[in-house]
Amino acid sequence: MILASDVKAGMAIRLDGKPYKVLEVQRHAGSGQMHGFIEFKLKDIVYGHFADRHFKHADRLDDVELSKRHMQYLYSDSDAGVFMDAETFEQVRVSNAGMGGAEKFLEEGMKVVVELLEGQAIALDFPKVVEMRVERTGPGVRGGQESTLKSAILKNGMEVLVPQFVETGDLLRIDTEKLKYVDRVVIKKG
Repeated sequence: MILASDVKAGMAIRLDGKPYKVLEVQRHAGSGQMHGFIEFKLKDIVYGHFADRHFKHADRLDDVELSKRHMQYLYSDSDAGVFMDAETFEQVRVSNAGMGGAEKFLEEGMKVVVELLEGQAIALDFPKVVEMRVERTGPGVRGGQESTLKSAILKNGMEVLVPQFVETGDLLRIDTEKLKYVDRVVIKKG
């Protein structure tokens, strides 16, 4: 058991018999006759549903211990991704809901962190930003404003808006949650 006031983003808790990952914690101070409370933005680990819940600071919650293992992505089928432990060669399946949209960015052989609940693979702890290569993009607009954007197709087939200076073959950082361009990776020579 853990106090609601001790819960932090990234932890897992069990509510109504279901495991949830805490995505965000907002603390609201009380005033006058209003008592303070804590608001959690949660994601159901098994089914991928989102929820907002409010608790008093002194409420006790069931914390869930998620173990994490580094695994290698093998392939996906219609309902899950298959990952392999490089040391034991054990293969596990993570449902599409458990992958949380990361399947768009997975490449064969990529190393990722798989979260396990009681030995069962349930989710990916996927990075917020990944590097992807631009497969193709049009030429920049000459004489145009610096702030205008153009479309680029990434190696995984996803289309994002990028600044005019981005060219085919560039390596970009992409926000995996918002599916947006972050910046261009500059490779230093020498």
